Amino acid sequence: MIINITDRFPLINLLTIYLLAVAVAYLLASITATLSVVSSLTEMGIDIGISGRFTMTIKDIAGMAGLFLPMIAAAFLAAFLIAAMLCRWWPQWRTPIYIVAGAAGLVTIHLTLNLAFGITPIAIGRTTGGLLLQGLAGAVGGYIFLSLTQKKPF
Repeated sequence: MIINITDRFPLINLLTIYLLAVAVAYLLASITATLSVVSSLTEMGIDIGISGRFTMTIKDIAGMAGLFLPMIAAAFLAAFLIAAMLCRWWPQWRTPIYIVAGAAGLVTIHLTLNLAFGITPIAIGRTTGGLLLQGLAGAVGGYIFLSLTQKKPF
């Protein structure tokens, strides 16, 4: 008899899905932030080759993990808890609720840091387009969480 761990320990399954959604959103947010900086440097006339872009991206993913990754985890925790409550009232809107929750979680990080401390530590958060890209990264994380937590009929 094969025992499926997700049947015996549903909380572990939920935690794994949550961490996967956080990780994907973090990777997308970090990559877009790096590419935004590369674009700004290119506009200033600094030539950065493909290997330089790749190196910068890898270093940013590793370097921002200490602060930005826990922020995304906290933002997603709050956003997904609110989304779960909203889905009790409007279950037919589950998909857009979780997508918007993920997007709002990431954008809220940037706006809160700016409002509370007057700083934007991640350069992409200084522009409307950059905030939209960060929101898109959060929306992808929200969609991943939603799609992996939905019960599939057999």
